[in-house]
Amino acid sequence: QQVSVAAAAAIWGRLQAVEATAPEGVTAASDEALRACGLSRQKIAYGRAIAASVIDFTALRRMPDADVVAELVRIKGIGVWTAEIYAMFSLGRADVFAPGDLALQEAARLLFALPERPKEPELRALSLAWSPWRAVAARLLWAYYRVANRREGVT
Repeated sequence: QQVSVAAAAAIWGRLQAVEATAPEGVTAASDEALRACGLSRQKIAYGRAIAASVIDFTALRRMPDADVVAELVRIKGIGVWTAEIYAMFSLGRADVFAPGDLALQEAARLLFALPERPKEPELRALSLAWSPWRAVAARLLWAYYRVANRREGVT
């Protein structure tokens, strides 16, 4: 589900206020407290599943990009987009791209004057030309999207 940057920041602030930004806090918080922070029942379930998971972050750093994504999506609540964004931003992977990202799709549509927003498989195929710097291309596309639409976004 898409959430605006402003909405995400507001929810994060509420989670900080109830000390539910770490696994222990998510586990300890009541469903009611998490709902009051702005989380849906499904997001609460996903948050609890992620909090209960055991992730070897050191091992993730050594894994090939595709293995990082595969390892993370095994956890309920983490999809391909989340895993790819994690690999780009948290692991600093240069050749990861998130073609399911709507802003990237729209930026590609605008930049390449496409008649419609490319679907995930189409954008993934297009991004292969930017390897091994696809994460850099993503940042450029996000910046282009932000300027073209005068909207908030990834900085």
